[in-house]
Amino acid sequence: MPTSFIVIPARLHSTRLARKLLLRETGKTVLQHTYESALRASRPSGICVATDHPEIVEEVERFGGRAVLTDPEAASGTDRVAEIAASMSDVEVFVNVQGDEPEIRGEAIDQVVALLEDNPEVGMSTLGTPIRDRTRLHDPACVKVVFNDQGRALYFSRSPIPHAREWNDRLLELQPAVFYQHLGLYAYRRDFLQRLAKLPPSRLEQLERLEQLRVLSAGFPIMVGVVDEPSQGIDTEADYRAFVSRYRNG
Repeated sequence: MPTSFIVIPARLHSTRLARKLLLRETGKTVLQHTYESALRASRPSGICVATDHPEIVEEVERFGGRAVLTDPEAASGTDRVAEIAASMSDVEVFVNVQGDEPEIRGEAIDQVVALLEDNPEVGMSTLGTPIRDRTRLHDPACVKVVFNDQGRALYFSRSPIPHAREWNDRLLELQPAVFYQHLGLYAYRRDFLQRLAKLPPSRLEQLERLEQLRVLSAGFPIMVGVVDEPSQGIDTEADYRAFVSRYRNG
């Protein structure tokens, strides 16, 4: 079994909800919730936060976690994970967990790692979940993924894919599902991650603003696993209010 390690990229500033990782109405910051949820995964051997700011480091150390300052000019979370991976040659698989996922399930993390364990020729894995609502299907903020019968991604898009030439609401009820939302949880093999960090942005990536299209455009496969219940990330004030309500009523 390959060794694996979780990295949580964490920027201090965010555009849609200011300093969201440090919000703490529950008594814990969003980042602490995410860190503790990720610790429930059984396959990875460890976890750290990769950040651009000392204030995040201070918060992680406050709750007893491990944090590493990475290049403040890093273009993406993937670049921060790659920076950590460059100094950990004894780890084969790195899991990228977004810092604004306080309800991430340990089972989901284990699943993306297992996808690479079961497919040694593949360098990257991620997850999708069925879409059962037409509004979500047509929402550009909901990224869709299509994959083949072997579970390899064919395309990711903000548009509804696949496109039904003749629409019927029953398409949303079929088993197995026809439409899948992509979830932003990734696992990478260390050597592949180093190659990915050096690839230039692709035309499709720039068009859709989806970094994973860089991988497909370069001809590399991505394994996609399916989960029934996705965790709910925090992008807006409304997302945070909903999380606080679930936490207090849970």
